[in-house]
Amino acid sequence: MANHSLSIATKRGPAKASLFVFESNAKVLSFLKRSLETQYALSLFIDYEAFTRESQSGQKPDLVVLAWDGAEASQPLFTHLRTLWPEMPIVVLSCTSEVGDFEIFSRLGASSIVLKPFLDENLQEAIARHLAVEEFARAEETKEVQLDEGHSFVRSSKRMREIESQAMLVAGSDIPVLILGESGTGKEIIAMFTHKMSRRSKRMFLKINCAAMPAELLESELFGYEQGAFTGAVKMKPGKFETCDGGTIFLDEIGEMPAILQAKLLQVLQDGSFSRLGSRAPMRTDVRVIAATNINMKEAMAQKTFREDLYYRLNGISLVLPPLRERLDEIPALAAYFMRKGARKYDLAPFPLTQTFLAALTQYNWPGNLRELENVINRLLILQDERAIITELRPGPIAAPEPATAQEVVDGRSLKRLVRGVKGQAESAAIASVLEEKGWNRKAAASDLQISYKALLYKIKQYELTPRSA
Repeated sequence: MANHSLSIATKRGPAKASLFVFESNAKVLSFLKRSLETQYALSLFIDYEAFTRESQSGQKPDLVVLAWDGAEASQPLFTHLRTLWPEMPIVVLSCTSEVGDFEIFSRLGASSIVLKPFLDENLQEAIARHLAVEEFARAEETKEVQLDEGHSFVRSSKRMREIESQAMLVAGSDIPVLILGESGTGKEIIAMFTHKMSRRSKRMFLKINCAAMPAELLESELFGYEQGAFTGAVKMKPGKFETCDGGTIFLDEIGEMPAILQAKLLQVLQDGSFSRLGSRAPMRTDVRVIAATNINMKEAMAQKTFREDLYYRLNGISLVLPPLRERLDEIPALAAYFMRKGARKYDLAPFPLTQTFLAALTQYNWPGNLRELENVINRLLILQDERAIITELRPGPIAAPEPATAQEVVDGRSLKRLVRGVKGQAESAAIASVLEEKGWNRKAAASDLQISYKALLYKIKQYELTPRSA
């Protein structure tokens, strides 16, 4: 290519989005031109000086595609672009998936990574997605992305928009991701969102709770077993790493993984190989691993309950989710989403939340984070008693019980008792739902419900709960 830069202008029709494209390889630049020129107004560059000069001329594109030639060559240009256009979407073309480079991409604020050699549709999808995101962000701050029938990623704050951008960035590679944050902050949702934004989105997403089962059962779940591997193994069973080949495995509560399994997981992360229980024959798998924990991993490593080498292998990129009390501005959007979700779940009609109720929500500390907020909205949906729930959120001095008046008595039961009964039904249903989800692992369910193990046992006895299959 003779010229250091080439502009392809829009001739007629609706205005096309404008792209600056830098690629130091002339053949790849020609390929990019052929791939993108019908959809976008392109300015193509093969020379750093020409790119820098054009960017300073006053012309501003809608998006930049930048081929990464290593930190020494490309980082100054990237820094220049970020200084010039702090909010500009930048899609990086990279030949490397090294952790060090991804840390640079994340620090500099890259919007997405497309690994070479790439398919035409990979680049097209990344560009279209970020142009759409920018247009949406200019129009409205709240965003909702449906992940499956029961889950959506909802955000409406600058801080969560940054988390979204980081997740979209790491989604472009297979680098392991470690999601950190308090219980109930939405770590599973971010894992699902990262999977949905990745090239593996059409393949399987599997969640494994590392604290929900003993070591022997967890090992067989993850890696499978051969016939006769142990008593009761009457036939071969493939594990999750085998059945999820090509997809994503989400290891929740990874900090609770038994030490005996940590070495085996490290082997999978290092070279993609493992063996079933009862077999010495190695198997290979192509699985992207996303892990999450709410414990202090540095303390766990200091206490030798978690392997350092596994931590650094898992921690390719960290996504740290803030607690709800640090993003109270998102409560109106999240509460509205949980209202719609709960209405579908319980087959009830949703209704708007009053400003008084929203004000009470934003003044609460939310120790249980999003999970607690969802439970509060579900109680409001079922009880439809805003004042009672506001009182729960802002408890006052304990008053002596009041006798029921004639007007309060219905069939021998006071209205207060009726309300308590309905609340008990909602609490019973919520506890039963979590128990079923956790396979009736009471320790895991108690952790999810943010109550003590003894309190859960009491509730199970109080509501006479039993497994559905019982």
